[in-house]
Amino acid sequence: MFFAYLFTLALVQGLTEFLPVSSSGHLVLVHAAFGGGRDWESHMLLDVAVHVGTLCSVLLYFRADVLAMLAGVRDWLAGCYDSKGSRLNIHVLVSSIPVMVVGYILHALEPPWLLSVWIVAWTTLLFGIVLWIADLKGPVKKQQDDMGMRDALIIGCAQALALVPGTSRSGITMTAARFLGYGRTEAARYSLLLAIIAISGAGLLGGLDLVKQGDVKVTTDVLMTAFLSFVAGWVSISLMMKWLAHATFTIFAIYRVILGGGLLILLYTGIIS
Repeated sequence: MFFAYLFTLALVQGLTEFLPVSSSGHLVLVHAAFGGGRDWESHMLLDVAVHVGTLCSVLLYFRADVLAMLAGVRDWLAGCYDSKGSRLNIHVLVSSIPVMVVGYILHALEPPWLLSVWIVAWTTLLFGIVLWIADLKGPVKKQQDDMGMRDALIIGCAQALALVPGTSRSGITMTAARFLGYGRTEAARYSLLLAIIAISGAGLLGGLDLVKQGDVKVTTDVLMTAFLSFVAGWVSISLMMKWLAHATFTIFAIYRVILGGGLLILLYTGIIS
């Protein structure tokens, strides 16, 4: 039963982290479906494990961009700040500041409402509608090279909202990018590159918690779950990028509206609590 719990957690994370449907919201639903059974700290460690697994899939899939960013660091050290890699590094860092600040605060406070299915239901529904509007109304006129500090900061502030389960980190950043005029594949690409810092920060905090626990069994569970989410994450990224090359975000918006609306019906009727 516990292996089924870990497997489901990893599979759901890997398939939903990069789709604009909220991986954290789905993780809350998985925890609830398996009866919780673990305290806040254990929940968070497993959630961080699956996020780290999907982080590795981002690094591998976008290895060309990652190498460019590493070259940008070299350029910084040489005093060059105008190279493609340097500019991308600056934009990613600016976009990551809001979520790091808010994430640190939430990690310290551990508010219980972050595990609420009610929160997941409403944010899944509402931000699904916002995604649909952005994709329908947002112009397609910008590429990555057109990004400036203003756009990077706006996308970063939007990313901070994703710390509320159901919002979707990839979904809200893609939504912001579409409102700003970036194409669908460009919006998705930048959103996934942002995941590198966002998930690394969560992984660092979770890793410190893991060291404090000193529980070998928990460590084994974490490693196995991370590997499974890595495989699922790679498949998810590949499928989404191919889809967005010739389609829209509409299917994801519809899924969110159906899921959020369905959850609200189940909650209001008392079928789930």
